[in-house]
Amino acid sequence: MTALELTPAWDKVFPHSDKVEHSKITFHNRYGIELAADLYMPKHAPKNGRFKALAVAGPFGAVKEQASGLYAQTLAERGFLTIAFDPSFIGESGGSPRAVASPDINTEDFSAAVDYLSTRHDVDPDGIGIVGICGWGGLALNAAANDPRIKATVASTMYNMSRVTANGYFDAEDSPTQRNAKRAQLAKQRTEDYAKDDYARAGGVPAPEALPEDAPQFLKDYAAYYKTPRGYHARSVNSNDGWNATSALPFMNMPLLSYIDEIENPVLLIHGEKAHSLYFSKAAYDKLEHGVNPANKELMIIPGASHTDLYDNFKYIPFDAIEAFFDRNL
Repeated sequence: MTALELTPAWDKVFPHSDKVEHSKITFHNRYGIELAADLYMPKHAPKNGRFKALAVAGPFGAVKEQASGLYAQTLAERGFLTIAFDPSFIGESGGSPRAVASPDINTEDFSAAVDYLSTRHDVDPDGIGIVGICGWGGLALNAAANDPRIKATVASTMYNMSRVTANGYFDAEDSPTQRNAKRAQLAKQRTEDYAKDDYARAGGVPAPEALPEDAPQFLKDYAAYYKTPRGYHARSVNSNDGWNATSALPFMNMPLLSYIDEIENPVLLIHGEKAHSLYFSKAAYDKLEHGVNPANKELMIIPGASHTDLYDNFKYIPFDAIEAFFDRNL
């Protein structure tokens, strides 16, 4: 594994809290990819010397200096040892080619974070939870279905990346004909990428001024986060030139959330009332409700909140409820 180059300076889109200690750490997944993370540690250790711990990732196309770091730092202020990590192939984490997303490898990234936390002397291995934001909310549920070491899961403003990739927004492209057209286009792109020995990018979030007036509000909301000082980061996939275009192929072919009805441990889904993506959490909750242990599953809908409000808006992110959820279940 190649040694990662980690930025020593504070370069988050949110201010540093003096209530926690911050450091950089690395860990590897079972594919041998080295991942980079920010570790946030409360200044006061618990009486037994072992913290309850959380691994945080997302949104899809973001880096740990954005929303996941904000969640991790805030939850560390509330007493949890937390890490916000860059998934494989993006940010400061390793993996080549760059800007690749994978339903398998990115699910594995969550379990690799649990590997790391489970082996720290100052963490209770039976007290580890995860938080996934946006697309990593769906990946968090996927990881929880596969890894019983994850004792509690929060998915905030969740996307099901398989569903939106295969079916389009609001399932408007849910037909074999439309999927086959996408497959043909992406297969052609694979040939071109191989011939050039390079990978075309899908394009990041457009700048606000590049959007037409009739653009959907959620696209305007993304632009207002990723392309302005509020959320822009130089290493963010969405803030710049986007994912490797052919990353869409495995999400179309290998659906996420197939076994979430078998999650035995607690799950809290959080979504904004006005979010265009609310249907993803509603569908996931319906499956959890009809699963093996529906009693410990909850869907919290935040009045008035949009999708991106749950990235960084303290007016809407229910940190009290998240803290209470993990206190109960870790």
